[in-house]
Amino acid sequence: MADGAMWRSGRAVGDGAMGSGPLFSVKLVSMSSLFSHSQEPSGYTGEATSEVLDAVVSSVVVPGGVAHAFAGFTDHTHLWWPLEDHGIYGAGSYVEFEENLILETADDGRTSIWGTLDDWQPPFSFHATWHPGTTALWSTELRVVFQPVDAGTEVRVLHEGWEGAEDPAATRSQYASDWPGILARFARFMGAE
Repeated sequence: MADGAMWRSGRAVGDGAMGSGPLFSVKLVSMSSLFSHSQEPSGYTGEATSEVLDAVVSSVVVPGGVAHAFAGFTDHTHLWWPLEDHGIYGAGSYVEFEENLILETADDGRTSIWGTLDDWQPPFSFHATWHPGTTALWSTELRVVFQPVDAGTEVRVLHEGWEGAEDPAATRSQYASDWPGILARFARFMGAE
């Protein structure tokens, strides 16, 4: 064959009654491409084909100390998170940090896991795989950091790992648009002007 590959077909032992065609085929590839003196395949550029998307970083300063801001963000999420626009079940549902999960519960009892906490450092930060409305298979990475500043506490969201999303570019674009408004709602809840 022109590309140096050969195809072989065969049948599994004991499967003769299932027909006369091959049950499997294996492509045998030439070993010459494994050695450094071989030429690169036609069209090979040496560059990765998938684009790495930058992290979305959004922050807000809220009045009060770090522990107060952390508690407001994690213990009282149900009071400030804009579930009417950024929830699975809409207004009337309840979002909370429960053990190692971030959950939304509908008024009829249905639940949706938004993420799994895998690094919990109160009152300074937490990290979670993040997948509201999808499965953990399509998760991104979310880190929220709480730092003291002169005016109170800076709450910084670092959202990345877009390659884990089902549609990386669209997911990143949506969160780049959404995080500033979500954090502004948190700041108002915490008493920022």
